[in-house]
Amino acid sequence: MHSSKGRIRIIGGQYRSRLLRVAARPGLRPTPDRVRETLFNWLGQDLSGAACLDLFAGSGALGFEAASRGAARVVMVESDRGALSELEASRAALGATQVEVLRGSAEAYLDTARERFDVVFLDPPFRQNAVPKLLARLPRVLNARARVYAESARPVDAPEGWHELKGARAGGVSYQLFEWGGNDSSDLPRNV
Repeated sequence: MHSSKGRIRIIGGQYRSRLLRVAARPGLRPTPDRVRETLFNWLGQDLSGAACLDLFAGSGALGFEAASRGAARVVMVESDRGALSELEASRAALGATQVEVLRGSAEAYLDTARERFDVVFLDPPFRQNAVPKLLARLPRVLNARARVYAESARPVDAPEGWHELKGARAGGVSYQLFEWGGNDSSDLPRNV
């Protein structure tokens, strides 16, 4: 997703090259193209059938990229009203009916969520240092062998039950891909 003043471009899949508007909000950092490209190489380009959760949706860069690559369902959670209205406008412009945009905090969503996900995107404001706490709370909403992408100022150590699959750094951003391995009672292969 190429970023030019107030716009981002989806870089792959069915919505490839479509431009989305980004709300001008303090602290909103759309995931850069190069990082998104690396992430979707790590995940595999095709997310067909996957259920994805974008907990701090912001610009929607990660969630719309997942939807573009075949995710069956993408839940975007965002607390900022301005960012939320841009997410809804982007969803409508793309005709992305598999995307659900919800207003609220990540924590409140995790307290009440009733569904499970295969892929989760965690890109909270860096000053919150929230990734370790969120990783501890996520398992109740994860399918076995779910993968979680996290961005933070510094690399995060994988808590118990988690395995770091990949990690890299771009500028002031550390990004990692974790796999949830705890409570895995099924040996069924996953399509994600």
